[in-house]
Amino acid sequence: MKTDATDNTGKQEGDALSKMQGRIAVLMGGNTSEREVSLTSGAAVVDALKRLGADVIAIDTAADVLDTLQTVRPDFAFLALHGRGGEDGTMQALLEMLAIPYSGSGVLGSALAMDKVRAKNVWRGIGLPTPHYEVLASGSDFAAVLDRLGGKVFVKPAQEGSSVGLAMATTAAELEQAFNSAAQYDTSVFAEQFIEGPEYTVSLLEGYDLPSIRISTERAFYNYEAKYQDDDTRFFIPSGLSEQEELALKQCAQQAFDALGCRGWGRIDFMRDASTNAFYLLEANTIPGLTTHSLVPMAASAVGIDFDHLIANIINIAMRVHV
Repeated sequence: MKTDATDNTGKQEGDALSKMQGRIAVLMGGNTSEREVSLTSGAAVVDALKRLGADVIAIDTAADVLDTLQTVRPDFAFLALHGRGGEDGTMQALLEMLAIPYSGSGVLGSALAMDKVRAKNVWRGIGLPTPHYEVLASGSDFAAVLDRLGGKVFVKPAQEGSSVGLAMATTAAELEQAFNSAAQYDTSVFAEQFIEGPEYTVSLLEGYDLPSIRISTERAFYNYEAKYQDDDTRFFIPSGLSEQEELALKQCAQQAFDALGCRGWGRIDFMRDASTNAFYLLEANTIPGLTTHSLVPMAASAVGIDFDHLIANIINIAMRVHV
């Protein structure tokens, strides 16, 4: 992984605690396609909390998480779960029922952000830019769908993250094959208009101004391998935008985040059309990765917030909601 960054010497900000109070459970793992990434994120969070002096316990939610939580009775739950069963509102609902404060977005925001089709519907409803799309089925006229969406599309499972099940298609046969592959991950699959140009992401941390990041990969697109395995994926901080463009992108990201009812921290991903320079919303991430290749820690570091303080601030922000 290569990072092109400039001034990274900003002060540590926020009310990060030097010693956490109460027992913190880090929820990780689960049974989804993103299990391994979640375990890596969770381990990094556990290490950070130990360095901060917290009483921390790791819980793999692949087991009987209800019984475990009732036995452990943590004072706070840090969610390091990616994908369904942790990022889609179900774990948030369980924690609400158990009256355990937790990090990140609530039930509604998590559920809406996890479902890319519904998120796009919300954004389109308030006039935010997002690529055109069509929901696919086994009986779809794939040639007609491809024609209506401009002849080149991405196919995505509606409720998967980390680019799991993502594929590109330029022919009806490729589109049908991509649909069949994506349908192994989700009952809801859609084709999205291909936007030719660079990808950007905006990290959101309540009360902080984090820089956008431009992503460059040698692969055809920023897929799972580029995100978590490749060492030649490049991340540009600053992203090369003008001050006005940077501000507009951040404002759009915050609007998109707020429209879904998200809170606390997260990330919004964009594509920029190379021919028009217009930005298009791709998706919202309510529990972004916290691995060595992850983007939110990278953006925080660029303004002087190290990983430990990032984790502490995520908790402090959440506790202001749950008081």
